Parts: sequence; C-alpha cells; structure tokens
Amino acid sequence: MQENNNEITIQAPIQSGFGPRTTAQEALGGEDLSGKLAIVTGGYSGLGLETARVLANAGATVIVPARTPGKAQASVSHIPGVELESLDLLDPDSIDAFAERFLASNRPLHILVDSAGIMASPLARDHRGYEAQFATNHLGHFQLAARLWPALVKARGARVVSVSSRGHAISGMDFNDPHFETRPYEKWTAYGQSKTANALFAVELDKRGKSYGVRAFSVHPGSIVTDLSRNLSDDEMHAMGALDEQGQRVFSEYNDEFKTISEGAATIVWCAVNKQLEGKGGVYCENVDIAHVVPADNPRGPGVKPWATNPEFAEHLWYMSEELTGIKFPI
Repeated sequence: MQENNNEITIQAPIQSGFGPRTTAQEALGGEDLSGKLAIVTGGYSGLGLETARVLANAGATVIVPARTPGKAQASVSHIPGVELESLDLLDPDSIDAFAERFLASNRPLHILVDSAGIMASPLARDHRGYEAQFATNHLGHFQLAARLWPALVKARGARVVSVSSRGHAISGMDFNDPHFETRPYEKWTAYGQSKTANALFAVELDKRGKSYGVRAFSVHPGSIVTDLSRNLSDDEMHAMGALDEQGQRVFSEYNDEFKTISEGAATIVWCAVNKQLEGKGGVYCENVDIAHVVPADNPRGPGVKPWATNPEFAEHLWYMSEELTGIKFPI
C-alpha cells in the first residue's frame, strides 16, 4: 500500500492549455507508454478505438475486450500492440471469466478505460432484471474494476477512466427505483442516470483507491457521431444537428461540443496518462481540462451538475452497486 494522500482534487479547471480542438495524440503529452498495459472496453469502435490506437502507438500493450472478438478483429488488426479478448458487460459470468484470465497472466494494469456503453436504447433487462443501460454502462464496469483490482494495485500508479457524458444533466440517480420497476421507462432518463453513475463511481473509487496509487476520473468526450447513436432515428439525429442533406449522420460544423472522433478521445487519453493530472483524481473532465460545477437548474451546457459529484451520493451508489452485483472491492 502506498502512502496515504488525503488531498482532495478541486472540481475546477486547471487551465491545462488544451481545449475542444485538441486531438487525442496531442493530449497524450508526449508520454512514452512502453511497458504499460491498458484495458479499453469498447476499444474496437468510435472513441474506444481511437483511445486504444493512441495508447498503443505510444508503446502501451492494449487489451480490447469485445462480445464478439471475431467481428472486432478487422478494426484493430492494423494496430501493433493490441490484444483482443472476450467480454460481455451484461453477463456477470463473462466479466469474471475475463478478469480471471487477465489476473492469471500476473500482469499489472496501469490504465483501465471504461468506454463501452449503450445509449437511449429501448427498455431491456438482463437476466437479473436490471435495466440494461444502467447494468451495462455502470454495473458491468463496477464489477470489472472490482475483479481487476489486484492488477490495478500491482501497477503502483494506475488510472481508471469512466466515460460519462453531458447526458448526466438529464437525470441524477433514482436510488429508490434505478431499474424503472415502478416509474415509466424513458430512454434518455435511463441514459442520464447511467452517465451520472459513471461520474459518481469515479468520485468514490478515487477516494477509496488513492492510498493504493489508483486514481479515477470521469469524462465527457463531447458529442461525436459514432455507432453509439445506432438506437436514434434520423429525425432525432436531425434535431441534434447530426444529419446532412444527403441523410448522412455527420455534423455540418464543429464547435466546443461537436467534435471529431480524435477530438472526442482527447479528454479520455488526457485523463488516462497525462502528467498534468498526477496526484489528482475523483473529478469530471471535459474539453481536456477539469470541468467547473454548474447549478442544478442551469440549462444544459458545459460543466458538471452537483448530483454527479456529490460524495454522499457516490458512497450510496457504491454500496448499492455492491449489493446489486454481490461483489465488494477488496479495499
């Protein structure tokens, strides 16, 4: 166990010098990742793929787990240093099996990027009856990090990056009915809850993990047109400004929120490796900096809502996640 560090990172920008047009390669900060090992869920498409590519090109060994590794092979085969594995975040047994295989290799885990997820999907439940967006986006990654905990500690300086979203502003956690058993299901509310959970997980994991050398961050990457939007109709994409006159799903212009895939992955990579964040953690980041807190009634825009950084909510979610998964971190 490393020396305890009780310093709390303030949820406020550090003036990183980066911004919305920064690319993932630039956010790397020139880091040489030779000898480092990373796991990137969802690392075979979209933001995950770009994150995996940049980390691998910097020298890291990157493990990309996928539900169907054969289908993912074409995406990552051209990237040296990438290993494909099998993992289904909706299947607790699959998560355990993946973690057991990794731990059996006796390798340390320096970077864990929780990038896989689903968005605004129709109501679905896993075999436990848990709502699928919450189960995939949060509970699956909670279990994965818990099972991989020994390898994170072994790294003697690891980072866990949870890909949240500005969508957290849609909804906080409903601790009384997280699975929509009594309230009507609404796909965006469910997505917002899951993204709030991603942010709260980083708050509590960092608090518990920093004395072991494990720091945690959550990230809003920006709005990027990827396969994550597969459940949205053309009308919904058009309303978001992401459908051109030919019916292609692309942005007509880019700004502080609408980004390319490389720009979207920048904050993820920054949180995963950049030295500017040494000794820091437990914060929500966007545009390659720590985000500022905005009032709960503030219109949606830059910044993080107070319910996504509340330490009491984060602790409550932690205990609830342990109960729902039946798994406790050995910390």
